[in-house]
Amino acid sequence: MRSFLTMLLSMMVFIACVINGCSQNTEELKKEGVEQDDKEAVEMILQDAEQGDAKAQYNLGIIYDQGLGVEQNDKKAVEWFRKAAEQGYAPGQNSLGSKYLSGEGVEQNNKKALEWILKAAEQEYAMAQRNFGIMYGNGYGGLKKDYKKAVEWFLKAAKQGDAEAQRHLGEMNSDGLGVKQDYIKAVEWYLKAAEQGDANAQYNLGVRYLNGKGVEKNGKKAVEWFLKAAEQGDVKAQYNLGAMYINGVGGLNKNYKKAAEWLHKASEQGFELAQKTLQLLYDRGLAEPVK
Repeated sequence: MRSFLTMLLSMMVFIACVINGCSQNTEELKKEGVEQDDKEAVEMILQDAEQGDAKAQYNLGIIYDQGLGVEQNDKKAVEWFRKAAEQGYAPGQNSLGSKYLSGEGVEQNNKKALEWILKAAEQEYAMAQRNFGIMYGNGYGGLKKDYKKAVEWFLKAAKQGDAEAQRHLGEMNSDGLGVKQDYIKAVEWYLKAAEQGDANAQYNLGVRYLNGKGVEKNGKKAVEWFLKAAEQGDVKAQYNLGAMYINGVGGLNKNYKKAAEWLHKASEQGFELAQKTLQLLYDRGLAEPVK
């Protein structure tokens, strides 16, 4: 059940945003020239939005939601998401549903949240389909917890290439939630997500190579995937690399200096086990404090 905690954590992100959607769309907006203080770019998007362009309206919602070039304002974000949603624009519908779910900028309303997210999901919008999977997996938004339905929605999104949905399917198969436990299928889904850069999937894939569940045990590949995840800031992968350098496993030579470096990164994120392990290295004189 441990890996399913990832889904619970994702639910917290969902409440604050659109399950990674805001960060993804923020990057898209930055490609269009919208930075934290780029008011000129915001004005250009505003002009298109006021002329009824649904995508521009949605983008303006993201801008207010994230405070890009404007003061962060949930109510204005909702206003622009609604304009886009009412034109049938799936990303806007999904984002408006998310706001109703979280109660940010609008009175919390599970019924309206589900209605709007469903409209987006019925248009085959992968993020909305994935969101339904998370809600069913956690019994959120007034839905009764139903792992089988969660799997169904994750599959819809995963088949469109949604990396997070693919990772969730890896978790569901690994834990036997909504499906028969199958470590081989779990690895297949983790791999799909990991190859798209999903750090959590990369970490989980590293764990599978380390313990040999669903794939032939391979310490070197475990290190490779942990490294990919760790470089993206995954705290568990950073800790594991530190531990592997201490013990000289996975094809790594014992190296307390490198161990301390990775443990330090994990410690800075508040990972208690890393902090304790790092302190032991220092106390025993095995490594110099990382600056």
